[in-house]
Amino acid sequence: MKIEIKNLTKTYTGGFKALDNVDLTITDGMFGLLGPNGAGKSTLMRILVTLMQPTEGQVLVDGKEISSFRKEMRKMLGYLPQDFRFFSKLRSWEFLDYAARLAGMNSKRERGERVEEMLESVGLYEFRNRMANKLSGGMKRRLGIAQALIARPSLIIVDEPTTGLDPEERIRFRNLLSDMGHSDTIIILSTHIVGDISSTCNQMALLNEGSLIYNGTPDHLVELADGYVWRAEISQAEYESLKSEVPIISTIPSGGGWEVQFVGEKPDRIDAVRVDPNLEHAYVHYMDNKLEHWNLK
Repeated sequence: MKIEIKNLTKTYTGGFKALDNVDLTITDGMFGLLGPNGAGKSTLMRILVTLMQPTEGQVLVDGKEISSFRKEMRKMLGYLPQDFRFFSKLRSWEFLDYAARLAGMNSKRERGERVEEMLESVGLYEFRNRMANKLSGGMKRRLGIAQALIARPSLIIVDEPTTGLDPEERIRFRNLLSDMGHSDTIIILSTHIVGDISSTCNQMALLNEGSLIYNGTPDHLVELADGYVWRAEISQAEYESLKSEVPIISTIPSGGGWEVQFVGEKPDRIDAVRVDPNLEHAYVHYMDNKLEHWNLK
């Protein structure tokens, strides 16, 4: 399967551009869409799942424009929106059974087995008879993940899926997606949490203010930050000066000052050692430099 996004623009009433001429190709495997809140990620996801029409441009799936086969598109799709809602009068297992029926699973026995499997996978089996609206926030998110995966879709789109999940639940979710990510499935993970991308995706894109500013591998993005990540022990006065010059990633109290990690050009007055970058460092470095570049235009 291949998704081609061509010259995609979405302009809302009042002239606000949520997406601005986005070009992107996504193929089989796990694809990460990263960016700050308000970057345009949710708008792009809603267009991909045919809930919204673009102002300009098109989306092709295997060469076919999605608006021309919307019904078929939805049958092959598993979707977890950021603002997922439940039917308040359904128990957890009933909600998943309903989702399976909507996805075309007509065999009662097959649905029952799949519902049990998914409840177990997301750690909700012991809560299968609890009303869906009575679950905790993290449990509701897990149930949403289960409904997106219930029918083994060939295209899975999840928007901010780990919001509200604790670290153990995030790991469980990432493992679920990895198990689903075989050769004939596309999984698009939209998030502002860098760890979700670094742990699961081989390809990624960065969105900011509706524009595509990076498209490539996480490893290449990390390479771009090599030589720009630093660790230093500094005084309070140095800290106050430094934070106005470069993004500071972490601060740990140390004696009468701070042990900090920062990204960017090292000021000559600061005694610092280089640190091997990770994806979080690279994301901050790349975004900071792109924003600086745009501000100079």
